[in-house]
Amino acid sequence: MDLVKTKSTITSYAAQKIIEAAKAKAEEMGKPMVIAVVDDAGALKAYERMDGAPLLSVDIAQDKAYTAISFGMATHEWHEFIKNDPPLLHGIVKTDRLVVFGGGYPVFVNDELVGGIGVSGGHYSDDMEVAEAGLAAIS
Repeated sequence: MDLVKTKSTITSYAAQKIIEAAKAKAEEMGKPMVIAVVDDAGALKAYERMDGAPLLSVDIAQDKAYTAISFGMATHEWHEFIKNDPPLLHGIVKTDRLVVFGGGYPVFVNDELVGGIGVSGGHYSDDMEVAEAGLAAIS
C-alpha cells in the first residue's frame, strides 16, 4: 500500500500565461477585472487587479478559483447542482469561500487537477468569458 501520492500542480509560468491571456481578453472587452490563479491546494499562485477593477472583486475572484479546485468543477455548475435540493440550496451556500455563479474554473492538465482560475469584475457571463480566454492560453 502506498503511503504517499505524487501529484502535479500548476507552474508559475503557466499561471502567468493564464493571467496574461485573461487580462488581454478583459482589455479587449473594456472591462477591468480581477484575475486570480491558485494551485491545486488553493494557494494563490498568480494575481492581477486591473486598474479600475472593483474592490469587492478582489476576494470574489480568489474565492471563485478556490471553489473551482475544491470540487474540480466550474463555479457556474454549482447552481444546477444545488437548485432543486433544499438542504444544499439553503445550507451549503453559507459555506465560506463557496461561489455558485460563473467565473471560476478548475485547471486540468492531462486530466489532473493542477489549479484554478477565478475572475470577477463584470457580470458573471463576462467573468466566464475572460476566464475561458485565460484557460485557452495553456490548452
